[in-house]
Amino acid sequence: MRIVVLGLGNILLRDEGVGVRVVEALVERYTLPAEVEVVDGGTAGMDLLNVLAGCDHLLICDAARTGAPPASLVKLAAAEVPALFLTRFSPHQLGLADVLATLVLTEEAPGSITLIGIVPADLELGIELSPEVAAMVGQAVECLATELRGLGCQLAPQRPAAVAA
Repeated sequence: MRIVVLGLGNILLRDEGVGVRVVEALVERYTLPAEVEVVDGGTAGMDLLNVLAGCDHLLICDAARTGAPPASLVKLAAAEVPALFLTRFSPHQLGLADVLATLVLTEEAPGSITLIGIVPADLELGIELSPEVAAMVGQAVECLATELRGLGCQLAPQRPAAVAA
């Protein structure tokens, strides 16, 4: 089994980069099994084609405008995910929609797709997440961890680094 956890977003546009920040936090919090590949997809488009081709499960983390209030955690699955990208607000979403469509055409589409998203509150220039969205990162990480456990993955909490004496 091959699982890809894909963080998307532009980290220079505050909450637009939340997907990347969540997968970074996932790797900091948990030791993941070998079958899980965590990818910082940033704003890549078709460059992700080979990374995603043939994976059994694709977990995407991204900023997601769904009509829910800012800083809401959202979960979409299966056909809901490509549908979200039809009402895109970021160029990388068009790129991912193209990648997913290409994978279907080449018969290399992921067996399942789930998106864990956070509704952005601030898309202005800046590298920090808005306080509202930053407060939701931990919940998004735990949602990803729950999805991974549901796929049969064993996650081990990272041990804090030893304090130098």
